[in-house]
Amino acid sequence: MFSSLPFNYMFFMVAIFGTLFSISSSHWLGIWAGLEINLIGVLPLLVYQKSMSESESAVKYFVIQALGSSLLLFGSLGTYSLSFSWESLNFMTEWSFLSLMVISAGLGLKMGVFPFHFWFPSVMAGLPWLSCLLLATWQKIAPLFLMVSLFEVSFMEWLFLTFCLIASGSSLLGGAGGMNQTQIRALLAYSSIGHLGWIIFAGLHSTWAMAFYFGAYVLISLCLFSALWLSDLSYSKSLAKVGFFGYPVFLVVVMLLSLGGLPPLLGFISKWLAVSAGVQSSLSVFIFLLILGSLMSLFYYLSLTFSLFLISLKSWQTNILEADKSGFILATNLGLLINILGGLCLFISGVLWST
Repeated sequence: MFSSLPFNYMFFMVAIFGTLFSISSSHWLGIWAGLEINLIGVLPLLVYQKSMSESESAVKYFVIQALGSSLLLFGSLGTYSLSFSWESLNFMTEWSFLSLMVISAGLGLKMGVFPFHFWFPSVMAGLPWLSCLLLATWQKIAPLFLMVSLFEVSFMEWLFLTFCLIASGSSLLGGAGGMNQTQIRALLAYSSIGHLGWIIFAGLHSTWAMAFYFGAYVLISLCLFSALWLSDLSYSKSLAKVGFFGYPVFLVVVMLLSLGGLPPLLGFISKWLAVSAGVQSSLSVFIFLLILGSLMSLFYYLSLTFSLFLISLKSWQTNILEADKSGFILATNLGLLINILGGLCLFISGVLWST
């Protein structure tokens, strides 16, 4: 996955262990320690090529994660001063709302959701594709799980509204932020922010919907980032040089449209489940904002698709990029199969179940 040096695999296992240790701990000190172990394992993986942009992104990521960990530790100290216990389930006092707010801010800063999104696009813009994949998928598991668990333990109405506001704001930001982006890494960073909003909203209403959405997002991102890594496409103009009918671009565009939620692809099924879980509550305005942000994301994905299609009609280029074609074809065909067939099957089964 990364460099062939043995210690990189060790750091990757350390990052996995830190995440698992954090989400399985019932004490705030254990949660904080797990997140720090994960950070120690991830930082060397971000700079394995030792370029200037990677070093800059790694320093930014370290500073932000250290700030998020300090907020988490400060909030947990607030709960300890009220209850004299490090148990993460102890939120029964009326004055613990400040500690909950600080802990939520620390977890939101670690994930990069609204309004703590400012660091995420710039960090992803300087990283290689596989590091971007790690940052957009695995690094979200522990903070996302802890944020949803925080609501399930406290079950405060104001916290529910705060998380709904964060979710809707992230979706709107993810849609509006990608409008003028020409670098694909930054565009996918804003797309990740928007999807995090959907995942948080789904987790507030249904754990199963959140798990399905996150699993589908990881599968689509895995195929998409693998295709972009093997084809070495970094800017929109690189896509235009290959053309819409070039083999890599067509499959990359299909996966981008799936991330945007175009029916009947797999990404649409995930959003459908989140909306179905959210309509049971009376907060229709947040669902409207989430859908509005998703429509904006789908707008620039469709604009990219149409522009590539018109360029290809003019030049009719059918070049295949010189890459590892066997691995590239396997990754992109897998992404096409997952998005189209998986979305169609789930859509048809949902219609039959409703009737």
